[in-house]
Amino acid sequence: MHKKTVRNIRHLTLTDLEEFFEGMNEKKFRARQVHEWIWQKNAMSFADMTNLSKDLRQMLGEQFVLPALTVDTVQHSEDGTIKSRFKTHDGHLIEGVLIPTTARFTACVSSQIGCSLSCKFCATGYIERKRNLDYDEIYDQVAIINKQSEQENGKKLSNIVFMGMGEPLLNYKNVLKAIERITAADGMAMSPKRITVSTAGVAKGIRQLGDDMVKFKLALSLHAATDAKRHEIMPINDSNNIKALVDALNYFYKKTGNEITFEYILFKNFNDSLEDADALIKVYRQVPADLVNIIEYNPIDFARFEKPEEQKVMAFMDYLSKHRVNVRLRKSRGKDIDAACGQLANK
Repeated sequence: MHKKTVRNIRHLTLTDLEEFFEGMNEKKFRARQVHEWIWQKNAMSFADMTNLSKDLRQMLGEQFVLPALTVDTVQHSEDGTIKSRFKTHDGHLIEGVLIPTTARFTACVSSQIGCSLSCKFCATGYIERKRNLDYDEIYDQVAIINKQSEQENGKKLSNIVFMGMGEPLLNYKNVLKAIERITAADGMAMSPKRITVSTAGVAKGIRQLGDDMVKFKLALSLHAATDAKRHEIMPINDSNNIKALVDALNYFYKKTGNEITFEYILFKNFNDSLEDADALIKVYRQVPADLVNIIEYNPIDFARFEKPEEQKVMAFMDYLSKHRVNVRLRKSRGKDIDAACGQLANK
């Protein structure tokens, strides 16, 4: 008799599944059917696996668990952005966002429940980190948001950004494993070039990505271009200063040749002067970055920051452009439903 162990069925490889079915005197092809249900048809329960007999589904239910994410609430913004609050099997809540534009349909996904980095301008930073998300939970977010995109826009997701709740590089293994499943031919078969992982600056993790020769893009949330200012808003800078990050990014690029982007939120009278722009130019020139994304700040209830006036933003960007910095303004989306950058906190 097969020893009863209640394992997460999604943590088994196809080979594991084949061995399991053979051990149960079942046909080997059942493994492929189950694997397809889990990763391509996004079954949320064993009952969904309709081409398996009732007995087989029951047996799977006794041997394994399928702890799929469920959708708790969905909010629609007037600009077409959709924010979903997902519930994990153990009752935690996380958020993911679908951002549609004319050219692309992007999923912004979370990697942790809460966050341990306490960045002063980000709502998630004020929630304590409960735990890391498993790779199948990250995959579920993408699968659910992809389905929303097909229903609402008639189009599949074109891009994925790891810019939701949590620091992806502090959940390194699960994030990489999720991307592996998302890009696998027997997963979502998405190109890794359409995936961007954003980090608040974990130098060791950035180097690890280089060693692992990843294929996806990397974004660094810089937000201040001097250690003194960065330290004020991002405590992680104490252990990962700008020089350490510059070195790590150069190492990453040397190993992978992948695109690197800087993210820079403008805060009124904090990092929006031309001196700040000069500091940013200096950092930009030390790294083979292809772009600086200037991000509109989205105020949150408990932070002291404000958004600069539009002419100040334009002056900052013009100055960067004049100094041959490839710069782009990332307009905020989903502000009316707290779905914009830095606002995810399960209101």
